[in-house]
Amino acid sequence: MSIELLMLGDQPVSRLAARTRLAEESGFETVWLADERFYRETYSCLSYLAGQTSRVKLGPCVTDPFARHPALTAMALGTLDEISEGRAILGIGAGVSGFAELGIQSRKPPLAICEAVDLIRQLMAGQEVDYRGEIIQFHRGRLNFTPPRACVPVRVASNGPLGQKMGGAVADGVMMEGCGSVEEAKAFASAVAEGATKAGRSPGEIKLVARLDCCIADDGKQARDILRPSVTRIIAQATSRFYTLQTQGLTLPKEAVEAIGPVPYAAGVAPFAALFPLVTDRHVDALTLCGTVEEVTQHVIDLRRAGVTGFNIFPVPAPGVSYEDVIMRFGMQVWPAVKAAFAKASSERQT
Repeated sequence: MSIELLMLGDQPVSRLAARTRLAEESGFETVWLADERFYRETYSCLSYLAGQTSRVKLGPCVTDPFARHPALTAMALGTLDEISEGRAILGIGAGVSGFAELGIQSRKPPLAICEAVDLIRQLMAGQEVDYRGEIIQFHRGRLNFTPPRACVPVRVASNGPLGQKMGGAVADGVMMEGCGSVEEAKAFASAVAEGATKAGRSPGEIKLVARLDCCIADDGKQARDILRPSVTRIIAQATSRFYTLQTQGLTLPKEAVEAIGPVPYAAGVAPFAALFPLVTDRHVDALTLCGTVEEVTQHVIDLRRAGVTGFNIFPVPAPGVSYEDVIMRFGMQVWPAVKAAFAKASSERQT
């Protein structure tokens, strides 16, 4: 089991560094920086964060094969791995932010991600590559330096079955956003296992990570109210696919969603305000980690039992609770309690 922190480059680099150091001190294994256009540049910040830390892994969460050519990603990743002395990790997904502004159209994202991972690994291994994929092209080139590691860990982020199965076939781990219910976690694990098995891999080799917004407060209802708008947006836009929302009775009325109309990615949650009253605490709990320390602890335990082996949290502070408080509460209160619960269960099985 492991815990990970996701940050957005919306703060001064000095503050990002302070939060990264706090995460390292609080027991987090990995710190991710969103490759979200158009905040602070991801790899510049990650390189600085490497110099401010000694243990945590560092990587983009997530980059994509469209806005940045995979060969350039290999170049950046190899540089980050050198600077961090072997702590780089790659998160890659379909992407969406900045595509409209950059005039980018994605095509066959699961295939593009698969080809990108293949090319990146070949370049990181020091090979000269002539790559003629269906989506990705790279003509007789190589990195002009030798990265410290040929095999940097790769995490595929996907909320669709094709991407998750592909991740199970080629990646070291697969990450799903909003995978907050036991039912969804089991379906996610099943999709990844199917891809791994077809590729001749053991499903147990693949790390399963739930990427969840996290709000921890003394008042559990207040925490859920904080996350309700973002959950509304995720469900209404349906850009993230879920296996079990409908079977759990957690979809929204079609006519209410259609009344909102198309909403640009950059518009945020405000256009969905009319739907907020339709989103219950059950909706929020199914897509996030929120509530009191005790509630979040039990939620993490339940998800771990359903197959999740990593928890990548995006802290969302409540009034009177800082961003840093969420990091510390999760790392120093929730996580030790989770580990203690599983240690106790293991001891009881042995007696």
